[in-house]
Amino acid sequence: MKKAFPPLVHSKCTILILGTMPGEKSLELGQYYGNRGNQFWKLIYNLLGEDFSLDYEDRKLLLGKYNIALWDVLEFCERQGSLDSNIKNEVANNFDDFYKNHPNISHVFFSSKNAAVYYDKYVGRKNNLNYDVLPSPSGANATKSFAEKLEIWAKKILPLT
Repeated sequence: MKKAFPPLVHSKCTILILGTMPGEKSLELGQYYGNRGNQFWKLIYNLLGEDFSLDYEDRKLLLGKYNIALWDVLEFCERQGSLDSNIKNEVANNFDDFYKNHPNISHVFFSSKNAAVYYDKYVGRKNNLNYDVLPSPSGANATKSFAEKLEIWAKKILPLT
């Protein structure tokens, strides 16, 4: 059984980016989007116009600076490898408590279509929140180039920061 990380969030966060479940490399490192093949951090640094850092503490501080929270839809699951398609016996995180404790969250972005599917299945969309699906930053997602992903992420997230 795989267990996800606690959320990276503070009281002023207004944006929540949700993944499905950390991949093997992320779980091994204890870091969100720890696989170097994943473009998440490169996208975040580029769209915010900040100098890229490999330091995980710097990365967490950057998210906080722009009031961006990070979490995953699933708290537990069984999965061989890192592909979402291998997920089974999944259990969602407790979003009722999360939203109660973080009332400033107004926009929820899914970092993949699968994250949105699991969220809709186990949580359901709330009327007081705005939702959108971003192109997956996964290296396995080759349907869009990095530039195309960056353009979409920037168009959707930048006006809110």
